[in-house]
Amino acid sequence: MPLKRQLGLWSAVAVLIGSTIGSGIFRTPAGIAAKLPGPLPLMSVWVAGGLFALCGALTLAELSGEFPATGGMYVFIREGWGRLPAFLFGWSELVLIRAASLGAISTTFSEYLLRVLGFDPSTKPYSDWVHYVAAVAIVLTATFNYIGVRWSSLVLNLTTLAKYGGLLFIIAVALLLGLPRTGGHFTPAAPAGSFHVAAFGLALVSVLWAFDGWADLSFVAGEVKDPRRVLPRAIILGTCAVIAIYLLANLGYLAVMSVEEISHSKLVAADVAQRLIGPAGVVFVASTVMLSTFGTLNATLLTAPRVFFAMADDGLFFRRVASVHPRFGTPSIAILLAAALGVVFVLLRTFEQLADIFVTAIVPFYALAVAAIFVVRKRPNYDPPFRTPLYPIVPALFILATVFLLGNALLDPSSRWGTLAVLAIIVLGVPVYYATVGRTVRAAG
Repeated sequence: MPLKRQLGLWSAVAVLIGSTIGSGIFRTPAGIAAKLPGPLPLMSVWVAGGLFALCGALTLAELSGEFPATGGMYVFIREGWGRLPAFLFGWSELVLIRAASLGAISTTFSEYLLRVLGFDPSTKPYSDWVHYVAAVAIVLTATFNYIGVRWSSLVLNLTTLAKYGGLLFIIAVALLLGLPRTGGHFTPAAPAGSFHVAAFGLALVSVLWAFDGWADLSFVAGEVKDPRRVLPRAIILGTCAVIAIYLLANLGYLAVMSVEEISHSKLVAADVAQRLIGPAGVVFVASTVMLSTFGTLNATLLTAPRVFFAMADDGLFFRRVASVHPRFGTPSIAILLAAALGVVFVLLRTFEQLADIFVTAIVPFYALAVAAIFVVRKRPNYDPPFRTPLYPIVPALFILATVFLLGNALLDPSSRWGTLAVLAIIVLGVPVYYATVGRTVRAAG
């Protein structure tokens, strides 16, 4: 039973924006400013992250138009590189990527919900409550997605409008009220010692956590109306909207606070609002972060289970996971599986551990999905409705950036062993493949 095509252009754009804007723009600026303590280096890494995401999005816009099927990146990797690499992507989604993503997003939602309610999530017993509240949030958003795409897309549309509007309000207040008072903190643009290549690479990992989500719309390609027309437009529109709001947000932060102050601010948007509006501003920002992360959590549980569904439908996972609920028309078993794994991870790991696992595990597969364009373009019947501009430069730049990120993470002592551990778990999928579904493939051949 196939999934129904129910998502129009603006719902598709909301999926991408809702998947992307979560906790990153609120939580990562402190760590980035600490690594790159100058306005120009700070802004440059956000620009680089935006260009990185745009290069990937432009490439996937072409691939999505040609292969508008449920599973997105899984389908692109399979079409370009075969079943084993596609299986490794699904394996990594199962044991690392999506569970870590759900855990990190729900943890941030939980922290700010407790803050809005007047509790300090950094102290006992509330630091323990964070994990349980996060687990409940995963179950709740899984329920929305279980009972239908219309319900989950309604929640997604509302929370996307709220988070984007909230960010625009914070930016407007910072630029209209803060900038006249401070004159901004844009000079000196690049103080001595504020830029190092290794530090830039580590900061870029944090930026990519904030930008991640630009590929998630492709996972639900099988449920988008008129996909050859809508998917490329939605991917490009949504990615550009996120890039614009992120760059404006960082300019707004710098209008009110110095780079040094930003580096010590765990929630920079709240500190900006505190200075300009007072305690009411902090409550507003905390509420915006809470809505933002809840929306992203909902979007992740809309998109991620489609990878497991596509794998099962393709014979690379338990067939039952490809079941479509007879009443709700959703991949119900896949949703339950993704939610269960997210609950396990969030009960056992911290935000920082989860975010690092996610970024390290997803980057190699982004590169494989984008690189698939070099293979499929050689096929005689290849006829996408949209073609990547400046091909082959755009996909090549994206792939080079992923190589730089992984190489930098392996060379840096602080991230080397964690990176190697994640890559080892990915490679472990090779013997799993040959011990399970790979035997069937060989026998059929």
